[in-house]
Amino acid sequence: MSQAPYLARLNGPADLEKLKLQTAPKIAIRRDPNAPAHDGITHHVMVCCGTGCTSSGSQPVIKAFREELEINGLGKTVEVFITGCHGFCEMGPLVVIYPQNVFYVLVKPEDVQEIVERTIKGGLPVERLLYRANQDAAPTVRYNEIDFYAKQNRITLANCGHINPEDINEYIANDGYMALAKALENKDDTGPILDEVKASGLRGRGGAGFPTGRKWELCRQVPGDKKYVICNADEGDPGAFMDRSILEGDPHRVIEGMIIGGLVIGADEGYVYVRAEYPLAVRRLKVAIKQAEALGLLGQNILGSGFNFALRIKEGAGAFVCGEETALIQSIEGKRGMPTTRPPFPAVSGLWGKPTNNNNVETWANVPAIIRNGGAWFASYGSEKSKGTKVFALTGKVCHTGLAEVPMGISMREIIFDIGGGILGGKKFKAVQIGGPSGGCLPESMLDRPVDYDSLIEAGAMMGSGGLVVVDEDTCMVDLARFFLTFTRDESCGKCTPCREGTTRMLDILNAITKGRGKDGDIELLEELATNIKLSALCGLGQTCPNPILSTLRYFRHEYEAHIYDKRCPAKACTAFLTYWIDEEKCVGCGSCKKQCPTSAIDGEKKEPHKIDTIKCVKCGSCLDACRKNNAIFKK
Repeated sequence: MSQAPYLARLNGPADLEKLKLQTAPKIAIRRDPNAPAHDGITHHVMVCCGTGCTSSGSQPVIKAFREELEINGLGKTVEVFITGCHGFCEMGPLVVIYPQNVFYVLVKPEDVQEIVERTIKGGLPVERLLYRANQDAAPTVRYNEIDFYAKQNRITLANCGHINPEDINEYIANDGYMALAKALENKDDTGPILDEVKASGLRGRGGAGFPTGRKWELCRQVPGDKKYVICNADEGDPGAFMDRSILEGDPHRVIEGMIIGGLVIGADEGYVYVRAEYPLAVRRLKVAIKQAEALGLLGQNILGSGFNFALRIKEGAGAFVCGEETALIQSIEGKRGMPTTRPPFPAVSGLWGKPTNNNNVETWANVPAIIRNGGAWFASYGSEKSKGTKVFALTGKVCHTGLAEVPMGISMREIIFDIGGGILGGKKFKAVQIGGPSGGCLPESMLDRPVDYDSLIEAGAMMGSGGLVVVDEDTCMVDLARFFLTFTRDESCGKCTPCREGTTRMLDILNAITKGRGKDGDIELLEELATNIKLSALCGLGQTCPNPILSTLRYFRHEYEAHIYDKRCPAKACTAFLTYWIDEEKCVGCGSCKKQCPTSAIDGEKKEPHKIDTIKCVKCGSCLDACRKNNAIFKK
């Protein structure tokens, strides 16, 4: 990996400023197409190497670029860099060419020769590799002109996709660690730094939404000669990848935020608790920690200030419950990850009984920008009680899946239709599940509701860590609630009876309803169980796990009633209620459905109308998929 050489250990803010001035020209062409070449480098080829693009084949693209550049004698004038995630995940591998700032999507190794010839040597874009909103739309050359990015305000994700996450010098060239230097100027009086965090209105981005400045203050006020700060990177929500992408694309931002937090709180040690299923994030975090230590930005006597701060990584085993802070602390201590009763709260007695502050990845990542620009600047984004921006993982039946960072208070409609591009295949929007498996399902009538902490709770959902799962008209809401409850039941630690037994009982009822065995009184029993679990479960995860049931009952009660009383699934998704049949007038007897049927339930002579034996039919839908051309098979 190409990296600028390190200076000697930085012994003060002046050394940090010197390094910034020395490295900034290296990345100047990414900001200004008229910037002069630096050390003879005329072009930068930035290839996304986040998890999404890597799985789509970005490494072979990098290899192809380096080989093609050597063939053309450009190996010493064009540099190829990796970046973190741009957020436009479905369009990967993504490649950006500077100084032209041309944004290419779905790049394959065989495309590289044309890019080198036409763009790097000729200065012109390869139009077939540019993004188009649809087949009839004009191609878009630069990513910030794409609808997906136009309504975003990138603060946390500002560097992701634009710097090499494995080169600390590139982070410093973009004002990295300048907030830390500012905080260390008055390390003996960190009250003003805390005041800026409080003035920013930053609330915890991990789900609960507790004011970050107030949380720091509580831990700061507790006496003790040993304190800890923790970064919760145990991102376990299905479809969520916000924290992973930040750690993969800009790990130093999180590290800098944690050092500042440790300085304010009085902690000299921190832990990043990260899922072991995030190997790329773990590797890049380790690289970043090593680089920061080498420059004197982490460890002993940071920037010659006398302040010491050590940072360690703890890899979690993937238990969803360890996203709850007391269970996470238990896991770091080597115990089974299970919540503990509160009080005492971790701010008083946390890791190894010492005062401990825990924030998630996105919360820590906001801190450097707040300290550099001021709390009032951050508070200028968002709504009255929910300040700043929020990163959402947009998944499901939406045209543009990926990461979007938007100001708090934006409407759900803008996120799904303006940024996400609307519903796949022209289908009708039905609901959005927000807040992960413990969140709620909101219908079309809630699309214009502002997305902030209080508004979502009022609507029966929650911000959560920022997962957005969009579903269309073909989704059964009873089955969706069953899906999320299955996850939370399986992930329950089993410590408290309401969560352990209550989720199992609710799941039994939902399974019965979706299989046609629902009965009168099931809805009322679900409501009673869900309400009791919310009131009596030990931890926040148990208390919120009934939300998918309560929200679907609130907005889609008619679907529950149809399953129980009419014995039908309105979305035609629950197989227990379905019957497949062939329209003899449309069937041409091609035999495609017959070949695909796993139970030989379809019979008929060639070129003659076929029939389905409903006794043998297992309702797998294979015949329906095979008959797309003639549309002769239906389900009812």
